[in-house]
Amino acid sequence: MDASPGDATAQIEALTEGGSRVLRVSGRIDIAAAARLWPQAMKAAQGDPIAALDLSDLESVDSAGAVMLLTAAPDAELRGAPDQAAAVLERTRKALATIPPPGPPPPWHPITAIGRATVGKVRNGIAGVAFMGEALVTILRTLARPRLLRWSDVLRHLDEVGTRAFPLTLLLGFLIGVILAYQSSIPLRRFGAEVFVPNLVGISLLRELGPLLAGVVLAGRTGSAFAAELGTMTVNEEVDALKIMGIDATAMLVLPRLIAATLAMPVLAMLMNVAGLAGMTLIMGTLGYPWASVQSQLQQWLSLQDLAGGLFKAACFGLVIAGIGCRAGLSAGRGPRAVGDAATAAVVGGIVAIVMMDGVFAVLFFRLGI
Repeated sequence: MDASPGDATAQIEALTEGGSRVLRVSGRIDIAAAARLWPQAMKAAQGDPIAALDLSDLESVDSAGAVMLLTAAPDAELRGAPDQAAAVLERTRKALATIPPPGPPPPWHPITAIGRATVGKVRNGIAGVAFMGEALVTILRTLARPRLLRWSDVLRHLDEVGTRAFPLTLLLGFLIGVILAYQSSIPLRRFGAEVFVPNLVGISLLRELGPLLAGVVLAGRTGSAFAAELGTMTVNEEVDALKIMGIDATAMLVLPRLIAATLAMPVLAMLMNVAGLAGMTLIMGTLGYPWASVQSQLQQWLSLQDLAGGLFKAACFGLVIAGIGCRAGLSAGRGPRAVGDAATAAVVGGIVAIVMMDGVFAVLFFRLGI
């Protein structure tokens, strides 16, 4: 840092007067002078304590200079200090006494760390259950009093969740269809069964990959956006302001997002399926199979039940992803990293949740013979 005009003349000198150590300070002790004189002041503080600070030649002092002097001589008497400098030193002394420096971190104990992590997970789980209960109560209240729902917000979030995600969904679905067709045709060619590639790709897309990949897109694109937006409102205390004004924050901020994501996810899954089948059809054409052959296989092996099951899973995925994103945003902390941590928690939590739910649905559908 460049020195200010007055800091070059600032000096400190340790003297002995009447058997007591005195630290004489002269010039202007600002932040630049404190940075230059800090090693000298700490060296002077070694040995016997400094009994007095001779400030008769002190021109001015700021908070940085006051911290340096009080660190070197915390209990020293002030001699000849100008009124303004004495006031700065007194305020700094009170501030240093009020906020003690942080102590060393506690030693790490495995049992304590495991217990602390377990308690934290349990508390987060309880908070999640409380959030779901509050959302359910809000939904029931809205059914009884529809005016609580802001339909303009629902339409806005439908545009954000659905319409603006169409290009990405179509591109991803088309590429997935191309990849699945190519990769599945390699082993089936060894048995002369390439004609069954549409069956494999169609069932995989409609029952599993379509809803799952659409959920990943929603979690990465929309879940993080929900968490970031609500997290910013939480950090700026806008959510607290709504509660103080008597406005139901869940009905105003959470419910429109839940409805929009639940309605948009089946549409995204359907687009993913259609784009994937289009990519698969293109690859089958390059392999020498006409559209009529592909259509015949799809009609023979795919059913409306497969499509309905996949769209039902997609709706459930959308509800869960939106809920996790909203909950992460509303529970954000107050630090500078709060919004980023909330967005990360929303994406990770959403993806993990839909994969776990997909496994549960797979077992359930198998047991039910669906």
